[in-house]
Amino acid sequence: MLWPDGAPGALGDGDVDRPRITVHLPDRHATGVGVIVNPGGGYRILASDWEGLQVARWLNRAGIAAFVLRYRVGERYHSDVSLLDGLRAVRLVRARAEDFGIAANRIGMLGFSAGGHLTVAVGTAWDEGNPDAEDAVERESSRPDFLAPVYAVTDGVQRGRKADEYTPTPGRVNARTPPTFLVHTHEDAIVPGTQSTLFYDALLRAGVAAEMHIYGFGEHGTGLGIGDPDFRAWPRLFTNWLRRGGFLTGAERVGVRGRVTLDGKAMGMAWVTLTPEDPHSPPARVRTSRGEDGAFEIPASHGIVPGLHRVEVFHVSEQYPHVATGIYTVADASRFDLGVRRIGADPLEVEVAGADALPVLDA
Repeated sequence: MLWPDGAPGALGDGDVDRPRITVHLPDRHATGVGVIVNPGGGYRILASDWEGLQVARWLNRAGIAAFVLRYRVGERYHSDVSLLDGLRAVRLVRARAEDFGIAANRIGMLGFSAGGHLTVAVGTAWDEGNPDAEDAVERESSRPDFLAPVYAVTDGVQRGRKADEYTPTPGRVNARTPPTFLVHTHEDAIVPGTQSTLFYDALLRAGVAAEMHIYGFGEHGTGLGIGDPDFRAWPRLFTNWLRRGGFLTGAERVGVRGRVTLDGKAMGMAWVTLTPEDPHSPPARVRTSRGEDGAFEIPASHGIVPGLHRVEVFHVSEQYPHVATGIYTVADASRFDLGVRRIGADPLEVEVAGADALPVLDA
């Protein structure tokens, strides 16, 4: 139960009047991440199978703790009441983070359709908690650490349907709105993809980290998309995004700097890619050129967790400075695999030899 002594504004004591979360913890490979899952259903029902329990099972297989939220819906309750339930869910999970084996600073919210609206509503209406509250849960912040709205309504006014229930959220986005991963389809005839682009544009203006995927095919309400060979890729993209953002590890990231050369000389343009052996640590990459004499620097915000990394260099061009002639300098990119090295904050000197060039792996 979100409120053991009864939810504020409850109109009865039935199942629909008692918001709650169900807890689903990973059996192994736990990452310390927790995700509150909001099933969709138009703020009328809850699609608790394919947008609830099955999502929790998938998150568990990825080592992520899941908390499926049964929030209150209409006709009895307005979405403002659903918002109270969403905010309370974040506070409750954070207050009990140690019990659940998760980190209090790596708790996100993922929602579908109306549950996606609840996700962005929570992400733009959170507060730091009431330090004077008698209830320890109410002292906790209700800010999710990341958001994942999937084919979500973000602004009912712009959508032109149920504007009173789907309150506008893009206008409330600011620099402290959580990083966000958005998913939609072009063919969605119930919630158009512009609902995601509205929120993305607001995130972009506010300087908030974000990623968005709009698939060409797929109807509304497909959940994990297990029956669609394209749309079902989004869950893997989401966990990749969590990894890249450093959410799957509690370890501190560090910056990396160094220099890369080919046969002793800087390349016209090259990439240095660092892939950690730890599947939960973030990868890092940087581009350099002859203009920097092969020097590179990756800031800590995009850096690595010190440890074993596979080091690869990709040589893509010898043109420097760039010209308008359209001449070719490298027929195909080359890859140099330097194997696994222990990398930390010390400068990384990378020297590759042309004789060791390998073909670039197919995408």
